[in-house]
Amino acid sequence: MKIKYTSIYITLFVTLFSISSFSQEGKVKKGDKDFDRFEYIDAREIYLKVVENGYQSAQLYENLGDTYYWNSDYANAAKWYSKLISEFSNETQPIYYYRAAQSFKSLNDFEKSEKFMNTYVEKSGDSGMLNAINTETTSYDVTLKKVTINSAYSDFGPSFYKDKVVFASSKPGGESEKIHKWMGQPFTDLYIANVDEKSNLTNASPLGGEVNTKYHETSPAFTKDGKTMYFTRNNFIDGKKGTGEKKTIRLKIYKATLSGENNWTNIKELPFNNDDYSTAHPALSPDEKRLYFSSEMPGSIGMSDLWFVDILGEDSYSQPKNLGASVNTEARETFPFISESNVLYFASDGRGGLGGYDLFKANLTEDGADEVVNLGEPANSNKDDFGFIINEEKKIGYLSSNRDGEEGSINDDIYTVFEECTISISGKVYDVDNGQPISGALVTLFDENNSVIETYKVNDDGLFSFVADCEKQYNLRAEKDKYETYEQMVITPKKSGTLFIPMPLKLIDPCPDDDLGCRLVLQPIYFDFDKSNIRPDAEIELAKILAAMIEYPELKIHIESHTDSRGSKQYNISLSKRRAKSTLDWLVSKGVSRNRLTAEGYGESQLQNNCKDGVECTEEEHQLNRRSMFIIKN
Repeated sequence: MKIKYTSIYITLFVTLFSISSFSQEGKVKKGDKDFDRFEYIDAREIYLKVVENGYQSAQLYENLGDTYYWNSDYANAAKWYSKLISEFSNETQPIYYYRAAQSFKSLNDFEKSEKFMNTYVEKSGDSGMLNAINTETTSYDVTLKKVTINSAYSDFGPSFYKDKVVFASSKPGGESEKIHKWMGQPFTDLYIANVDEKSNLTNASPLGGEVNTKYHETSPAFTKDGKTMYFTRNNFIDGKKGTGEKKTIRLKIYKATLSGENNWTNIKELPFNNDDYSTAHPALSPDEKRLYFSSEMPGSIGMSDLWFVDILGEDSYSQPKNLGASVNTEARETFPFISESNVLYFASDGRGGLGGYDLFKANLTEDGADEVVNLGEPANSNKDDFGFIINEEKKIGYLSSNRDGEEGSINDDIYTVFEECTISISGKVYDVDNGQPISGALVTLFDENNSVIETYKVNDDGLFSFVADCEKQYNLRAEKDKYETYEQMVITPKKSGTLFIPMPLKLIDPCPDDDLGCRLVLQPIYFDFDKSNIRPDAEIELAKILAAMIEYPELKIHIESHTDSRGSKQYNISLSKRRAKSTLDWLVSKGVSRNRLTAEGYGESQLQNNCKDGVECTEEEHQLNRRSMFIIKN
């Protein structure tokens, strides 16, 4: 009987387990239907319940991770992708290693990110995607400030409209009370906001007219006359929604015209839209002859590419053309914006960056774009950064981001971008004659009104540096005692960079050109006690005087010879005269004309010190008085 009961229990357990498994699979199928309709919030709720009840499969973990990934919740995406790879590595498709890499990168876990990216490349053979990990970023010199109209919901996609800004928001109170099941928030509407003197957005109100509906409206682009708007909306027009083969409501680009003040009407669908793929996020070229947008239409390189059409007439457009592999990757490129200088700004998660969507720029060409550059921090963060616009003249713009921290939130917010175009004015102060740096020189930076901005004292290397604004006029002045002052006007360029300004200083000549007495320093010669012959050391100094007389043929010299106080005054007069004569004769013997020289002996009448009669002095002190001196007469 015991064996019989055991058999009954086993049979009952297997039956109940089968019923439970069948029930879980039914729930998963319901979740999959929600997932295929992009209703990620509902799908996630179902998936989490069946996982809690012990159900597992590769597809379940794939979809569960995706419900977080497509809502930019990278922490939870990383969690479920890790479970997928850990428990179903043989069934894991390569793309999920890529998404895991991107998720961990957004969490600043670069070691795991690189590990999963390398596995993705190994399994897919797509080495080009390695740039999503390895590419260096540049620095875009800006500061960001969160605008005050941000709500507790998603606010994003700003666009310039005259002196205002139009943006999208999912905050309650719009045209729709429906909850978008992709992200669990209301559908977005377009709002218009004022711009105050600090470039903050204020007093936001719904955009008027027929644009906002119960579905999504986002990313407007306006013509310069303010009369035409292109915008993104779910496939909904004339009160009817359209779906593709999978019953999915896609995004499409529409056109509206202004009728009266803040009254947008005459909504038209653009002809290159399609029910089976999305077209979104329009952007106009500066001449308004070309419309750029994002789409995954056939011919796309990745999950969504940037495309463009030429505007041929009122409602006529060329066939869409892909911007090409110089811009598009196998991942997502979206939210294009074209500046007045024809620079393309866009968001991508398929290039080197900090995590999530990053902002990039490239100069547009006729059929594509040149080198793509990452804007770097602080424009980019480790979360999603997108929807960038800039007024190049005012150096003010806006971007959207869901970055964390004090200045952000889990939802998309709009930030004002203040472009800080700065120039480093550096240089070197040096002696113009020998090229040596002049230590201690003062360099002063003046504004265009000659008001002092900053003064810098250079050190031994003679180098200086100032930070200045772009497109401004400045004056530089370098000065140092005994040197002539040097001044230089500087006009800074339009773009951030460095200017190197040499500052040569010339030593001030203390002597006039015709003042040989000032220019020539003629040293005396000395004699032995009671002697008048020229000593070898005296010949060295006389040779210098000879050289000066050869260099300056007009130079005339008077020789004054002297004695010490020892001996009688009469004797010393005679001795000094002999000394004067021997000095003069030496110069004449070397070729100096006699009429350029005069000589006189003064005895002990002009002592250099106090060694007069009756004063005891050393031999060195007496030596100073036994001399011939040279006086320039002209």
